[in-house]
Amino acid sequence: MKRTTRTTVLTVGALIAALGLPAGTAHADDTRPRVDLRVLVVSDGGPATAAITAELDAAGTPYTEIDLSRAGRQVIDAGFLADTTGSRPHARFQAVVLPDDNPFAAGSAEMTALAAYEQTYAIPQVDAYTYARPEAGLQYPVYGGHSGSVDGVQASVTAAGRAGPFGYLDGTVPFEDNDAAVAESYAYLSVPAAGADFTPYVDAPIPGQSTRGSLVGEYRHDGRRELVVTFVYNQYQQQFRLLARGIVDWMTGGVRLGASRNYFAVHVDDVFAADDRWNSTLDCTPGDVDCTDPSATPDPIRMTAADVDHATAWQRENDFTLDLAYNAAGTIGRRADNNGADPFADELLAQKDQFRWINHTYTHAFLGCVQDTTVVPWKCGTNADGSTEWVTRTEISDEIANNRVWGENAGLPLQSDELVTGEHSGTKVLPQQPADNPNLALALADNGVGWLGSDDSREPAQRQVGPAVTVPRHPMNVFYNAGRTAEQVDEYNWLYTSRAQGGSGICEDNPATTTCLAAPLDTATGYTGRIVPLETRTALGHVLANDPEPHFIHQSNLAEDRLAYPVLDGVLDGYKALFADDTPVVDLRMKDIGVELRRRAAWQSALRSGQVSAYRIGDTVTVEAPGGVDVTASLPAGTTLAGAAFGTAYAGGVSGWTPSAGTPLTLTLPASAAAPAADTSETPATTKPAPDTEVPAGVSEQVPYTTDTVDSTDN
Repeated sequence: MKRTTRTTVLTVGALIAALGLPAGTAHADDTRPRVDLRVLVVSDGGPATAAITAELDAAGTPYTEIDLSRAGRQVIDAGFLADTTGSRPHARFQAVVLPDDNPFAAGSAEMTALAAYEQTYAIPQVDAYTYARPEAGLQYPVYGGHSGSVDGVQASVTAAGRAGPFGYLDGTVPFEDNDAAVAESYAYLSVPAAGADFTPYVDAPIPGQSTRGSLVGEYRHDGRRELVVTFVYNQYQQQFRLLARGIVDWMTGGVRLGASRNYFAVHVDDVFAADDRWNSTLDCTPGDVDCTDPSATPDPIRMTAADVDHATAWQRENDFTLDLAYNAAGTIGRRADNNGADPFADELLAQKDQFRWINHTYTHAFLGCVQDTTVVPWKCGTNADGSTEWVTRTEISDEIANNRVWGENAGLPLQSDELVTGEHSGTKVLPQQPADNPNLALALADNGVGWLGSDDSREPAQRQVGPAVTVPRHPMNVFYNAGRTAEQVDEYNWLYTSRAQGGSGICEDNPATTTCLAAPLDTATGYTGRIVPLETRTALGHVLANDPEPHFIHQSNLAEDRLAYPVLDGVLDGYKALFADDTPVVDLRMKDIGVELRRRAAWQSALRSGQVSAYRIGDTVTVEAPGGVDVTASLPAGTTLAGAAFGTAYAGGVSGWTPSAGTPLTLTLPASAAAPAADTSETPATTKPAPDTEVPAGVSEQVPYTTDTVDSTDN
């Protein structure tokens, strides 16, 4: 990735001719260019362009990728970039993403073609990660700047950034520093080059200087606009996740197919029931089928009335609603054993309207195969002929129906088509049960279930189970069998330390496990010092990744030491400190999450099969998609569809879904979203050296790819 100073010189007259734009008539109504709503990504195998394509994928924004390292790749020339449709100029891409400001060899015809295309059609270019140099509008870092680690740096959105593409942020952009022993982020901090028309959008203090250097900024030159990014990142790092929306909005002008929002929903399982407690002496959970020690005595954990009051107060303070997945047999059994008394259930039912509710089956029974617990681990029981013995259709249906009827009689605000089975049972669980219980689909149909909770760590993709569609849920690593901090840390130590340290040896047997500990955590400090920050970072990473899947914990985590709240507070407080008020966390109930995931799957399928096209001419956007597929778009506030307002407000724009009948959809943009005018002047289209372009002695212009992350992905 060695770079040398390059220049690209071509007259605009020649460029216009090559690109098919009629000279002198670019702004006439009948020849306004058609610009396709598609991004061109030119990649070099580095993490920065991969991060941007991951963002486009997640949002459902179409793009074409050209890998510069691939033999026989598409050559970028005027004919590839544009043509004419009738007499109308036709630009095939609304934006260009390059791995740096010029990834081609000196004198490259491809860079010449791109520069001409960008100038002719006012197409913006993103330099995904580039060296700070005058050709990118910045002074060399050796002249009072900084080249090196930015781990732990607190960057800021500038006033121009807030007024522009990063207005959805509250101001601070913290760079991760997950491990002092690992270099995680590398950057070039520098000031604009003398005479350059450069506007920093995100900057940070330059070490040892009183000035601040740009990390993300806009460079305007030669009738072109570049977003210059001078720090390296990958798709999981928080600093990129914070800035990804703004990068995409900048390059698309806020007019694009696809959408993204920041989602966070929390399901609390086993409500009304009690959860078995971890035994720190036996290193197992008495009451669990795998804890067979004869001295094992269950010591259940169950919420109290005070825990209910704490939960409702917490919800009010955070403007957040928990989803309670309940098992009615828990309170029925408690009342039977206590002369009708159950203060916890009484208080929760008195405040039932403060929560959302989900059917979690009546007794939390295992609904897959009939478990043979005479061996550890358990196995599926078999019939006389050797076939798998399954829990019956009637048994499953009774678990669903009895719980639903009890909830309806209690006045719970239920959605009867939502269901989470105990332990997600009935669906396949490896290695013991590699297939769904065939009776599950039948019982779901018997009870009108359309949305079935599943475990994302086992099955991350949504799928059909009979009449129902799964809704994958992220497990939080706050254990169901721990009510007290010391229990959580003790079990954590047992799971993630070596056998020599008294642990289970899971990490020794599975080296890819990322949660492994070098030494046991202190039971007094390990939870707040290690587990809470890690789980907060993991959950917040899901929130910032346009991931609507809910997280799930258990009622035991709201009892006793109330272990869930430090993690939930970490996510919500951290989020509020980062985002502006017009970009709130979106907290959906389970069926709405299922609908969102299903729409996305259909949209992505249509994109992959080439069935979606969209383009802009002036203030009109036209979208074509198959009938029955909902269309998603992000557009400026004030956009209309058939005379009615499109979408709902989020992050300074509007976004949403609208059904397609298989005929073109026409959206009208507000006057404030006027397309930038194409440059038809005769100024040479050049990548001209700014002042002081001579490479300083000892500077190689080598751009390092330092993007290591620690515990940034799911465990």
